[in-house]
Amino acid sequence: MKYICLVPSFNEEKTIGWLVKSLKDKGFDVTVIDDGSSDGTAKLAHDQGAEVIINEKNLGKGASLRKAFEILKGRVYDGVIIMDGDGQHLPSDVDQFVHCFHEKAPGIVVGNRMHSPKGMPLIRQVTNAFMSFIISRMCRQRVPDTQCGFRLISMKALRAIALNTDRYEIESEMLLEVSRAGYGIESVPIASVYDGQFSAIHPWRDTVRFFKFILHRDDHDARGTKKDDKL
Repeated sequence: MKYICLVPSFNEEKTIGWLVKSLKDKGFDVTVIDDGSSDGTAKLAHDQGAEVIINEKNLGKGASLRKAFEILKGRVYDGVIIMDGDGQHLPSDVDQFVHCFHEKAPGIVVGNRMHSPKGMPLIRQVTNAFMSFIISRMCRQRVPDTQCGFRLISMKALRAIALNTDRYEIESEMLLEVSRAGYGIESVPIASVYDGQFSAIHPWRDTVRFFKFILHRDDHDARGTKKDDKL
C-alpha cells in the first residue's frame, strides 16, 4: 500500500527540515503546505525532498488541508498521513497508524495523546476531553483525542467526504464526515512532544469557534432530517 505524508506548516523552520528528512528516510512521499510563512519553512522542506505547496498568505489549517486534499485526491495513494510541522508528532509513530490501517481498514486512524498527556497544559487537557466527548457522541464512535492532528485517512474516505471549515474545526469536521459516510474510526496511542513550542491553538477563542461549528452542524443536520422526512 502507498501513503503520502501531508504536513501543514506555518513558520516551522526549526523543525520542518528534520521532520521531512525523517519521513523521507522511512520511504514516504511528503507534501508540505506552507500557510503563508515568513521564515524559511518552504525552502528547508524543499531542500529535504518534499513537494511544497505555498499559500501566499495565511489561510488557516483547515483551508490549507482542503487545498492539499484536492490535489492529492487525483493521485494514486491508499491513504494520507497528516502530521503537524512543529515537531510535536514523531515520525517513529507513523508505523502504528499504518499497522492499524492494515489490520482494521477504518476510514481514519487518529492519534491518542490522552492515554499519557504528560506535558500537555491542563487547560488543553480539559478542553480536549470535553470536545472529544461531544464529537464521540455525534459520531457514535469513541474517539479519545478528537483534536489530535496526527492521523491517517484512507483515500477512499477522503474522496467520499466534503469538508468546508478553514481552521482547527477541520479536525472535528473530518471525523463527523467520515462517520457520516459509514466509515469506522480507530485510535492509536502516540507520544506528543511538548518542548516549549508555541501552540497556534487558542484555548478560549478556538473553543468558541468549536461551539459555533457544532451549533451550525446541528442546525444543518436538523434541516436535512426535516427535508428527508418530507420526501
